[in-house]
Amino acid sequence: MNKLDQFNKAQERKDLPEIRTGYTIRVHQKIKEGDKQRIQIFEGLVIARKHGRGINSTITVRKVSGGFGVERIYPVHSPSIEKIEVVRKHKVRQSKLYYIRKKSAKEARLKEIKDQPVKKNAAKPESKVKKEKSEK
Repeated sequence: MNKLDQFNKAQERKDLPEIRTGYTIRVHQKIKEGDKQRIQIFEGLVIARKHGRGINSTITVRKVSGGFGVERIYPVHSPSIEKIEVVRKHKVRQSKLYYIRKKSAKEARLKEIKDQPVKKNAAKPESKVKKEKSEK
């Protein structure tokens, strides 16, 4: 590994959640205004993820604000990003959702994925077939 690879490896963030196309996310970005610093939140739909999963990877986030579509491209491993939260997950069948740009809000609705919690230490009921075989 050369020095550039070592530096890039050190700059990668490990605290990021899984971000996929179709997820609605909330990006907390540090904004510097003069000598003050604040955090600005941008919530929208991930319509594209580019340049792989390495240090150069970016995501394109889109939201509609005041009737106008607003898109921002964020470098995922940027130090100006405080954190990224996943708000909702939608089922999509394409890796780039550029067709969403042409759709109205009603037409652009996506099917949501429901996360079902896994029950731990729950006894599984045995099937009737297994009980009948064991009794014989």
